[in-house]
Amino acid sequence: MQNNDWPTAVPTALGIDAEKLSELDPKIKSEYSNINGIVVVRNGYIAYERYYHGYGPKDTHHVASVTKSIMSALIGIAIDTGYIKHVDQKVLDFFPEYIPHPADKQKRDITIRHLLTMTAPYPFEDWHEPLDKMCMQADWITYTLDMLGQGGTIGTFKYSTAGAHLLSAIITRSTGKSAREFANEHLFKPLGMKEIPYYEMKSFGFDDLFGKHVRGWVNDPDGNSTGGWGLTLTPRDMARFGYLYLNHGTWNNQQIIPRSWIGESTAMNPNNYGYLWWLRDEDGVFSYSALGDGGNVICCVPEKDLVVAIASEFTMNARDRWQLFKECIVLPMKD
Repeated sequence: MQNNDWPTAVPTALGIDAEKLSELDPKIKSEYSNINGIVVVRNGYIAYERYYHGYGPKDTHHVASVTKSIMSALIGIAIDTGYIKHVDQKVLDFFPEYIPHPADKQKRDITIRHLLTMTAPYPFEDWHEPLDKMCMQADWITYTLDMLGQGGTIGTFKYSTAGAHLLSAIITRSTGKSAREFANEHLFKPLGMKEIPYYEMKSFGFDDLFGKHVRGWVNDPDGNSTGGWGLTLTPRDMARFGYLYLNHGTWNNQQIIPRSWIGESTAMNPNNYGYLWWLRDEDGVFSYSALGDGGNVICCVPEKDLVVAIASEFTMNARDRWQLFKECIVLPMKD
């Protein structure tokens, strides 16, 4: 595939039920009204693309935790290029200035793999991470390292956005570049995605970090790109990233991400969570998705050679997009 505009094809030529697909638009307007853009790609062709609320193909959107799956890819690339030794390297290797308490043995055993799979312990209760507290610190990394390994045991699933931020700092410590710079060079540019410019953070309030002032890729007070959220992408670029994964890390005959890394990242497990990818096996269909608050999603369905990318306006408790995909795209599809 070329790096310029994607080829399009009529849905029926791609084995997609056009009648079912025509139900997408009214459903989005009535039941998923915070969707700003949707791109459906099958067999490398755009089969469907719509924008809402005045947005268009070139507009970027804050994709929230979809950022985590991009971070996962960057770790894979950094290992492949020799900046990081391997996925079981200890987290504290990258922060030699940080000296844990002698009794704090668990912290010393936590690896990159534990951060990628959300199996590192933290002192907060499930799904009640005090992210606002981290965002009020002058030093997010020390704050997170202090929390890391406290409460619980290694190997138990606990979702942590701060843990993903440590991965961004690990990229910077190992490569000498911010995750934004490293991604531009090793991922976005080779894929023909829009390169992410640098915007100076003037302040670190809610709107700057999560809300209406988010642009480019948010960074912390020390200049680390946010690892768990804060990236802005167009829906087409979201789809490009998903399509790269469907193609086992290859783009235009160039191996961007190691094939083995894609396999490890998306291999089903009891937590239904790979290397910062959500895994689903339902209705006889396996899929893996990058999911962000408000209903931002890159859903990849390998056996159907299908990617669905959706950019959404943030709203609390947004409806799960899988129902929409399943009814209008996936199940009516001809193999």
